[in-house]
Amino acid sequence: MALITHFSTLIISILTTTASSSSSSSSSSPSNNGTDYQSLLEFNNSITHDPSQTLISWTSHTHYCTWKGITCSRTPPGRVLAITLKNRGLIGTLSPSIANISFLRSLDLSNNSFHGRIPDDLGRLMMLEFVELSSNSFSGLIPTNLSQCPNLIYLNLIENHLHGNIPFEYSYLHKIQQLGLGKNNLSGTIPNFLGNLTHLTQLHLARCNLIGQIPESLQNLKNMKFITFPNNYLSGKIPSGLFNISSMVDLSLSNNQLEGSLPSTMGLTLPNLRVLTIGFNQLTGPFPTSMANASSLRRLDFPMNFIAGPIPATLGRLSNLTQFLAASNSIRDDVHFITSFVNCTLLQILDMAENPVSGVLPEAIVNFSSSLWAINLPLTRIQGTLPSDIGNLVGLTFLSLYGNRLEGSIPTSIGELSKLQMLNLGANRFNGEVPDSIGDMDSLNYVYLQSNRLSGRIPASLGRCMRLLSLDLSGNNFTGSIPGEVLKLSSISILLDLSFNELNGSLPSEVHSLRHLSALNVSNNRLSGAIPSSISECISLEWLQLRENRFEGEIPQRLGDLNGLRYLDLSRNNLSGSIPSSLSELQLQSLNLSFNRFDGEVPMIGVFANRTAVSLEGNENLCGGIPDLNLPRCAQPSSSKKNLLSLLMKILIPIVAVLLIFLSIFLYKKRNKNEDVALSSPRKAPFIRLSYGDLERATDGFSESNLVGAGRFGTVYKGVLDDDHTLIAVKVLNLSVHGASKSFLKECNALRQVRHRNVSKILSVCEGLDFKGDDFKSLVYEFKENGSLEEWLHRYREGELHSLDIGQRLDIAIDIAQGLEYLHCATDSTIVHGDLKPSNILLDRDMTACVADFGLAKIVSSVSPSYEGDSSIGVEGTIGYVPPEYSVGNKVCTEGDVYSYGILVLEMFTNRRPTDVDEFKDHSNLHNYVAAALALPNSIDEIVDGVFRTGGDEVKNCLVSVLRIGVVCSKENPKDRMQMTQVVAELHKIKDRYLL
Repeated sequence: MALITHFSTLIISILTTTASSSSSSSSSSPSNNGTDYQSLLEFNNSITHDPSQTLISWTSHTHYCTWKGITCSRTPPGRVLAITLKNRGLIGTLSPSIANISFLRSLDLSNNSFHGRIPDDLGRLMMLEFVELSSNSFSGLIPTNLSQCPNLIYLNLIENHLHGNIPFEYSYLHKIQQLGLGKNNLSGTIPNFLGNLTHLTQLHLARCNLIGQIPESLQNLKNMKFITFPNNYLSGKIPSGLFNISSMVDLSLSNNQLEGSLPSTMGLTLPNLRVLTIGFNQLTGPFPTSMANASSLRRLDFPMNFIAGPIPATLGRLSNLTQFLAASNSIRDDVHFITSFVNCTLLQILDMAENPVSGVLPEAIVNFSSSLWAINLPLTRIQGTLPSDIGNLVGLTFLSLYGNRLEGSIPTSIGELSKLQMLNLGANRFNGEVPDSIGDMDSLNYVYLQSNRLSGRIPASLGRCMRLLSLDLSGNNFTGSIPGEVLKLSSISILLDLSFNELNGSLPSEVHSLRHLSALNVSNNRLSGAIPSSISECISLEWLQLRENRFEGEIPQRLGDLNGLRYLDLSRNNLSGSIPSSLSELQLQSLNLSFNRFDGEVPMIGVFANRTAVSLEGNENLCGGIPDLNLPRCAQPSSSKKNLLSLLMKILIPIVAVLLIFLSIFLYKKRNKNEDVALSSPRKAPFIRLSYGDLERATDGFSESNLVGAGRFGTVYKGVLDDDHTLIAVKVLNLSVHGASKSFLKECNALRQVRHRNVSKILSVCEGLDFKGDDFKSLVYEFKENGSLEEWLHRYREGELHSLDIGQRLDIAIDIAQGLEYLHCATDSTIVHGDLKPSNILLDRDMTACVADFGLAKIVSSVSPSYEGDSSIGVEGTIGYVPPEYSVGNKVCTEGDVYSYGILVLEMFTNRRPTDVDEFKDHSNLHNYVAAALALPNSIDEIVDGVFRTGGDEVKNCLVSVLRIGVVCSKENPKDRMQMTQVVAELHKIKDRYLL
């Protein structure tokens, strides 16, 4: 009986197999193989944007094996093996019906706009080997069921909006070779089990918000070629075993909090290494001399660490090296080591900025190959002269030797650098004349030769540099007249600074050609004659500096046509006549007319109504004005004028009376509103006297358990005062770091008179000796219970990701704007913060935001224009938030804070850092990325933080309005940015319109 049953089963099996084979062989059309065809139809129906772009046709008479993007098998015939629809502009969800295509081996939907969850049903595809879903907008948790695909060797989910931990289920992907989960909103640590996936060759976890240490288990991955973990919050030491994986090609760990030193033998143990990027960490120790043995090395990138020198001359053996980036370390070496790079014939970038190197700039630098396009050696203490054959570097586009001790003349051969766009030789000791050959560099955008000892005439040949955007020749010994050819360069839009020279003659009428110029400074020269009225055609001017010359005559009435003018200084000239009433109609923030020969009545409106914004001293014949100016009364008019005045008064008095009634009502309401605000604001914190011992007790001996943060200049501890249990934050300066003491003084000066609910309050300053007799400096602040905005946007506390709703983010944006408005406009002197970023915004118990950390602040006289501060070349700040004009020579100004604020707003609402350049696709920075999305209809969901995507139209309209403010504030040209007063007003309107 059992035999008969077995025989019957065998016959049925054969018949079933035959039928199946027959069915497969006849499945040459969709109608004969309904499962794959029906699944493809359902997949297409889930795509809501331009379905014709998915496959070629969807008629039942079309063979789907001919559709673009569909690959079918030969055996069995007609079964779908691969779906490849990358870069097709598709929008929609991924239908679970895909899981019914049981022969599917490859799924590639990368670089589209799919959203929603990745279906768990994909785990039913037993033959699936390749999954490429990167650069979409998938959300939800990382799909765990993919771990059930036993043949999966490639999984790329990079650049989506997935969240949660890396699932433990992925420990079952025993065949996986390439795993990409980067650029998602993940949480937690890098799991240890990844070290058991021994077939892994690529592991990409960039910008995942991952914390903790890099697991030691990764050293088991002996086939690994690419480890990319940049832009996380990884800490601790790099596992030494990673440096022993001989197959490693790319090791990218930049922008974390890693510490420790690099192994001295890493160049020997990583013979196949091509890319090493470890910048923006806290690495210390010597530079590994063995790196010269990593013969395949192309990119060596380790800026912003504490790595020390010397740099071995044997690096010249790296024939494939294209980039050497070592800025802002502690490399103490003779600059002659640069000679070794001459043998690196593929070298493109040499960046050693802000390292304490010394010695004479070697002549051999001119022997670099034509592939070199950037030399960046500012603030490195190098000496000597610029080699006469510098023109040999014909591929150079960027040359910065700012802030060194170079001397001698600028070689004539410099004109042979026809591709050069940036020339920065400022703050050196160059002398002699600027060669006429400088006009041969027709690609020049930026020329900075300030603070040298150059003499002779300004070369008229500069007029041939038709692409010039910024020119700074200040602080030299130039003589003669200003060349009209230079003033005809309508391309100059950022800065033209010729101040502190010995120029004479008049200001040429050709100045009218500078229609796009933002800042003009010709102060402290010997210029004479009248101020040309044609200057009124420079409609983009914001800063106009003509002080300490010999200008005479009256101020042109047409100067009032410069509607964008914010800072005007005509002091210490021989100007005369009355002050034009048109100046009172401008939105001036600073006006200096002191020490001239003006006479007549001073206006009482506009800038003249602000005593701290106007300077009129040294003009003995002025009268009138507001009482605070302390000027004598103007003489009474004649009798005929008195009669006319009497008639006017009879007409005007009733009108004025009515206006005063309305004004009284308005002021009464405003006063009540201000009183309400004052009542809701915290009381002014008293300045308390604290010693080192007090702070030592308050922080439990500066215990590590009380450590709340660390920066380049110091460490911050939480403390409790014994007397009243007041919570404090103690910032202890690391005095061994260059610039820490200067930072201490700046912060003290900036905050000593500051009192505003949105600006950090300083409670005490402690300066003296610690218990060991060493110098000690610290600043004591109010403690903010909710930490920094950085933590709420990007980091994790107590294992959970912070979440801020749109109302909270808008309130924080308003708080920050109000703090900046106060610093810029409401104190005796303008204060420029200089380092606005999320980690410098603190949140109190009620989530009120407070602008903090004034270690890089600049205090600017309310009379002098703000751009007269320190030169921004070499100005410290944070990459991504520093305005572009600082890096090309502009002076520190309030508009720089506005730029940083704009970037901060974009970051708050998109959850993308400005340094996440890989996420911006075809756009170079965060500003362009957001601006491009705002220019397209219905694109807001693609760029904003994923938590906003489920919001309704009101939320989306609010987001668009706020992002537009961020875009305007972060425009490249300072004159195009909003002022903080306007920002505050607009944000309040947005809040009233959408969220009340």
